Amino acid sequence: MKSKIISLSDLTSILPKLKKLNKVTILATGVFDFLHQEHKKFLNQAKKQGDILLVGLESDQRVSQLKGKNRPLNNLQARLKNLAKWGIADYIFPLPQKFNTSKDHQKLISQLRPHILAVSSNTPNLPAKRQLIEKYNGKIKIVLKHNPNISTTKIIKTK
Repeated sequence: MKSKIISLSDLTSILPKLKKLNKVTILATGVFDFLHQEHKKFLNQAKKQGDILLVGLESDQRVSQLKGKNRPLNNLQARLKNLAKWGIADYIFPLPQKFNTSKDHQKLISQLRPHILAVSSNTPNLPAKRQLIEKYNGKIKIVLKHNPNISTTKIIKTK
């Protein structure tokens, strides 16, 4: 399947059909600003965990809050399109503008109810995320060990 950029509301209407077909859904979220090899490894490993990979991208406003005022390098629309070109994710969607509290995360997980939440070993708030996904009968899967030598921030600093 070619990657499809979709709204969160459209995605939530498709998911029940996929679940009836016993498709295992994997959710991964992130910034995915300047795509590099670690992103590709992470997404490929996440995809191997099931059938349908859902990737949520942080809003531009949230990226600035998380990464600093000079970020993102690419706006949300460009990041969605760039990620879709890789063809790894089945569905790519913008995360809600307001996505910084545990209540916001719970709302997303309760809407999507993924079987697996794919994370890297350096994902913040791992215990809370594990508890949240398990509340909805899913599980957390660390799919990639953090490589401290490669990150968008480091790449930017070397340019």
